[in-house]
Amino acid sequence: MIYEIRHITRFDYGANVKFARCNLRLKPIHWSGQDLLDYRLTISPSGRVSPARAEAGLANVMRMVVDEPVRHLTIESVSRIAVDRPVPMPANGSRALAEIAAAARASRDPSPAGPANYLFPSPLIPLDRDIAEWCAQDLQSDRPALDAAIALAQRIQNDFAFDPAATLVDTPPHEAFMKRGGVCQDFAQIMITGLRAAGLPAAYASGYIRTIPPPGQARLVGADATHAWVLLWCGAELGWVGVDPTNGIWMAGDHIVMAIGRDYGEIAPIDGVVLGSSAQKMDVSVDVAPVLEMVG
Repeated sequence: MIYEIRHITRFDYGANVKFARCNLRLKPIHWSGQDLLDYRLTISPSGRVSPARAEAGLANVMRMVVDEPVRHLTIESVSRIAVDRPVPMPANGSRALAEIAAAARASRDPSPAGPANYLFPSPLIPLDRDIAEWCAQDLQSDRPALDAAIALAQRIQNDFAFDPAATLVDTPPHEAFMKRGGVCQDFAQIMITGLRAAGLPAAYASGYIRTIPPPGQARLVGADATHAWVLLWCGAELGWVGVDPTNGIWMAGDHIVMAIGRDYGEIAPIDGVVLGSSAQKMDVSVDVAPVLEMVG
């Protein structure tokens, strides 16, 4: 499938902002099963963009500088991307979790995708005894990795309520776990906490998922949002496999990877510094539209 993704972020400031310096991670990365065909970034009314000198994790990082007064700022990111990613098949067999953990510890891969980078706690995803014990029910050391991953994702989907009012972007995993509710970021962080506690390399994936409206209803342009899920390293043979605990499904043809990191702090779509004296309002609109079915 070929998708066009339009991601629009609008800032409205209470007074003129004199200067802003931000990191943008809005351009999808090249990743297994997807190919970026075209990309454009527009900033209005003004703003200079250049590649960042340093990149955190697997992300396309651009540096945006606004150095003239603005009251309103719109950042529009448009991607065209081809996705051809099969659904993983646990029945085909995968290595046991104990083997995966040992292989990750022994890995000498120094790249950003090396599994050893994702074995340990990170600033936004610390170790947590309660979450570890709850997740351990699906993570027996002799269980095949793919079987364990989808079982844990589906238990999170079944036991936790999707409730946007339950958490904020900086809510720690433990709080969402105790509330048994939250959004995709919370569910991904809970699953990653459990996997890392079991000695398994788990990464935080940010991107988009195709949404299909109810029968007879049109797609709502701009109603989509950025999405978050989990990548589990399943050994050198399978590599990184994506699983979505919000929906209890595998990462496949409906998922588009924008960035990968140890947690949300490394791959937030926009972060930085704004110099101003008043409050700001931010609105985000995302539209994921299929434009062509791939054949072959």
